[in-house]
Amino acid sequence: MTAEPLGQHRRTPAGIRLRDRITNWGLPLLGIVAIIALWWLATVVFSIEKYLLPSPVDVIYAFAGQAGFLMEQSWVTLVETVQGFVLSIVVGVPIAVLIASSRLIERTINPLLLMVNAVPKIAIAPILVVWMGFGQLPKVVMVFLLCFFPIVISTAAGLRSTPAELVELVHSLNASKVQAFFKVRFPYALAQVFVGLKVAISLAVIGAVIAEFVGADAGLGFVIVQSGASADTPLAFAAMTLLGLISIVLFYGLAALEKRLLPWAEEHR
Repeated sequence: MTAEPLGQHRRTPAGIRLRDRITNWGLPLLGIVAIIALWWLATVVFSIEKYLLPSPVDVIYAFAGQAGFLMEQSWVTLVETVQGFVLSIVVGVPIAVLIASSRLIERTINPLLLMVNAVPKIAIAPILVVWMGFGQLPKVVMVFLLCFFPIVISTAAGLRSTPAELVELVHSLNASKVQAFFKVRFPYALAQVFVGLKVAISLAVIGAVIAEFVGADAGLGFVIVQSGASADTPLAFAAMTLLGLISIVLFYGLAALEKRLLPWAEEHR
């Protein structure tokens, strides 16, 4: 039985978990608090008018005064975001599978994907309103257009990254192409797929807001436009804060799902 070196302590699982919690939650919260403090300090030191830059207190009062209305508009934006994101997965993953399975299909589809991705989405938004009206559909389509490209690219890259020896091993066991795909290629690609999903979910809220800016009668983007027109800057900041919270919740929800499905990926970071 050997003694541990002086000053060196064995880290227990409980200690590791506590450290991870502090790192994962404490540091981001500390950063947010620091930014809010600097924001508040700037409004006080420079005596900035509320209509130019409201203080955090002004934003809290604006939210408290119209909490029910803002939560209702948040739900509208959240539904549009999630629907467009799910649609981009449903369409994007099969297309990525086709691209990864055939060089001919890749050469045919890639220029079209690049062309669609290169078009500024703010330029498409008014056309979507003309085609689909002021309802929910153009917002969902806008989210889809922003999320689609990163999902396709990352999924196709992940499927191509499967080591050839693994695929050959599965085929040597008389597995079909479908079995090889679901047993080896797709599971191996999941880490890369989640990279694209996390990039896409970060863009999803932006897509919903872009569409709401152009033509909408509900949603947080609509609230920001109306607040700007009436110079109600605290209400606009309250809406933007809620947009940020929606993005954070969706991103970390997806990250939690990745950790649940791919615990080995977390261990190798």
